[in-house]
Amino acid sequence: MTAHYVLAPVAARDLVEIWHYIRKQSSIAMADRAEEVIRERIAFLASSPGAGHSRKDLTEKPVKFFPVYSYLIVYLPETKPLQVVSILHGHQNVKRMLKKRL
Repeated sequence: MTAHYVLAPVAARDLVEIWHYIRKQSSIAMADRAEEVIRERIAFLASSPGAGHSRKDLTEKPVKFFPVYSYLIVYLPETKPLQVVSILHGHQNVKRMLKKRL
């Protein structure tokens, strides 16, 4: 059985921006690999939505966070298919970004 998920439009844009950043800093192969790993982790979350952790210091919304590389996958664990709302770099102002997005 395939685990299903949906990227919110802003999360899809995040993934594209991550790919472009890594390609610019390294190579197409590395950008492709990073995207593949992020998508693998999202598929894992879709099959195990309890994974990850809440961050009440960042938001009161019912989202969970799951780290991959320097990024945080932000998702709604109760949705089917699993909805990924953002993929943010840990050095961004995550709290401020989530206020805009949630």
